[in-house]
Amino acid sequence: MRRTARLLTGTALALGAAGLVAVPTYAGDSGILEVYPSAVVPGSQVTVNTAACGAAGAASGDASAVGAGVFVLAPGTHQQDVTGRFRVPPGAQPGTYEIVAQCSGGRHTTVTGDLTVTLTAAGDQAQPRGSVKTGVGGALGPDPVKSAAGVAALAVAAAGGTWLLHRRLRGDGM
Repeated sequence: MRRTARLLTGTALALGAAGLVAVPTYAGDSGILEVYPSAVVPGSQVTVNTAACGAAGAASGDASAVGAGVFVLAPGTHQQDVTGRFRVPPGAQPGTYEIVAQCSGGRHTTVTGDLTVTLTAAGDQAQPRGSVKTGVGGALGPDPVKSAAGVAALAVAAAGGTWLLHRRLRGDGM
């Protein structure tokens, strides 16, 4: 019995030391500021929310790092969250900015989240066009008639070379 107890205790200690024992977390205990969307272009509207202030709480937000100034977070449609909005200024420079919210009303918790400003929206990626200049092939250009003529010339050359090799091997050669 003692051996079993030691084995179980040792296993529990090993799992705890390895970080494999899960501790439950609840949405109301969230100490983060969710930023949506997390990547925007200048001029976009951003929504932030957090559960750190409680359902009846409020918060003061600060987006001055990106140039948007302060904003208010109030109870929103999510049951345990306070929500706020701000607009990224049109002149904002690309980069990652920290957005901060300070809870009020008894909970003086500070939460932060990151906002990334880019010059192009995620769905507006430029697609490459044209041909790649590798220095190999493409001498005739993209004209299908010229391409067909080139293929025909290569086929005639291959057939002639095969015929000459065949003659040489048979002894009829030059």
